[in-house]
Amino acid sequence: MKLLIVIPRQSRTTGNHVTASRFAGRLRQLGWEIRRVETDPWDPAPIVAELRQQRPDLALLLHAWRSGRPWLQVPAADRIPFAVLMTGTDINRDLDIPGRAAVIRQVHQQAATVIVQNRIAFEQLQKKDLPWLDKLRLLPPGIELGAAEFPLRERLQLDSEDLLLLHPASIRPVKGNLELLRMSAAIFRSGRPACLAFCGPILDHSYGAAFITALKDHPRARYLGEIPCAAMPSAMRQADLILNNSVSEGVANALVEAATIGRPILARDIPGNRAVVRPGHNGLLYTDDDEFQHQALRLQDDAELRRRLSRPDPHSYAADTEGRRLAAILAAILAAIMAGSAAADERTGSGDKPAKPC
Repeated sequence: MKLLIVIPRQSRTTGNHVTASRFAGRLRQLGWEIRRVETDPWDPAPIVAELRQQRPDLALLLHAWRSGRPWLQVPAADRIPFAVLMTGTDINRDLDIPGRAAVIRQVHQQAATVIVQNRIAFEQLQKKDLPWLDKLRLLPPGIELGAAEFPLRERLQLDSEDLLLLHPASIRPVKGNLELLRMSAAIFRSGRPACLAFCGPILDHSYGAAFITALKDHPRARYLGEIPCAAMPSAMRQADLILNNSVSEGVANALVEAATIGRPILARDIPGNRAVVRPGHNGLLYTDDDEFQHQALRLQDDAELRRRLSRPDPHSYAADTEGRRLAAILAAILAAIMAGSAAADERTGSGDKPAKPC
């Protein structure tokens, strides 16, 4: 079967690209023919060009707004069944913006299936009176760990005793990078050797500029730019804490990686993070600045607590399990379409017509 994956045009280290690459790799192993196209909400041209080259049996849109809007603008896409993967931004922000919410509702109306990867968001959506509730499916997340090496501590010139806090996230307001820098002042004032490192692409340039400027006042905080996806496990294994200060997440690939390899997590208490972080088992959560500072200093001082939170979990987020479940969801869409076509043929009597001679 031919599947077209539509993703927002972003850096290849962003979550959408990482997820799309993982999906494509696993589905290919299961016999699917996969093509990908990158677009943005205002430019359907890449989708038009792709559909001129090849018509897929099915499409999968990653991001209901950013991929959904251009998809709806392409007349040739109207006859192609599709599933849509809802992101944290879709659920937690864009549904509250009238113009975007209208597009998302139209995407939901036309989609064969609406997929979410966050268990908590799935349960919350099930409690709402939504017209597309019968289309909703849960796809538990998976992760693939790269094997490339990355000399993180060497690059930061840190000793083994220095506490290293790593914040792997793109630089934009929803990720709270600038706010995290401000919140971490108490750690720097404690006098204990510590370094706060940020890594990820700058996706909001004005916010990124303010972030880079603010770094100048914090010599023990560093911005590393983008770390290749294949090298992220290596970088994380050298960190003492993995941080997440987002105000909105679907399921953060970085936290799934951290949970898989067993690095302690300190994350903001939002549904996207609660789906991964089990307080006292693989990390801690915080709700405000004061609680962040309390938990960070607690983790900084208590090496035994950090050790207890370092529990590798190689089984909960298996990429092959995710791939098989996604394949089953997509296959069910095609089976339903075929069954509908067969039923329509039977009603019109077209199925009883004799075949034309060759």
